Amino acid sequence: MITGNILVVDDEPQIHRFLKPALEAAGYVALRADTGVEALRLAASAAPDLILLDLGLPDMDGQVVLARLRAFCAAPVIVLSARDREAEKIMALDAGAHDYVEKPFALGELLARVRAALRHHAQPADSGPKLTLGALALDPERRAATLMVAGIPADLGLTRIQYNLLALFVRNQGRVLTHRQVLTAIWGPAHTEDIAYLRIYVSQLRRKLIASGFTLITEPGIGYRLAEATDGG
Repeated sequence: MITGNILVVDDEPQIHRFLKPALEAAGYVALRADTGVEALRLAASAAPDLILLDLGLPDMDGQVVLARLRAFCAAPVIVLSARDREAEKIMALDAGAHDYVEKPFALGELLARVRAALRHHAQPADSGPKLTLGALALDPERRAATLMVAGIPADLGLTRIQYNLLALFVRNQGRVLTHRQVLTAIWGPAHTEDIAYLRIYVSQLRRKLIASGFTLITEPGIGYRLAEATDGG
């Protein structure tokens, strides 16, 4: 059973009253922060294993808190927010959030996402051989992807999830991977229906692959495959 300290950042007392006993019953230690300043202080001093972050905080926007957290804290962050606009989700994911859950949420689903985030974060870095595809080179140990430009390697600046997603497709280059296969491999079986969520990550990764000569081709109703950008699929 995966346990750990979870920092809940939310200015709604009822959220804390609801989540604290639920998290503790699941074997976690629940830490509380009502503001962005408190969240940053506790993240630095208590080193939580995971952070549940609301975006609508009284002293600063949760997106700002997320950006500041990522400057020093590697713990997975799951955003809990009533903001359901796709732009908000993309902004949070680009800033380093591991997951995004809309309010109101089902407790069982949230706990499943917490377990999945902790499992993935706990996985040791793959020390296998480097993966290459054209001018792309993936370093499993550093979880970094570089692109050779005029003989000089340029870091693609991938997040952990983006790297895992690209590595999955590089290992299966040319093969169609179904939505379920990708979601299970990257996030676990609790996320097999999150196709809209996967589209956000695919869109992010496509933008970062523009200069590589490769892209993720959509197979409508099925999934995606990695192919040369000139391949219309």
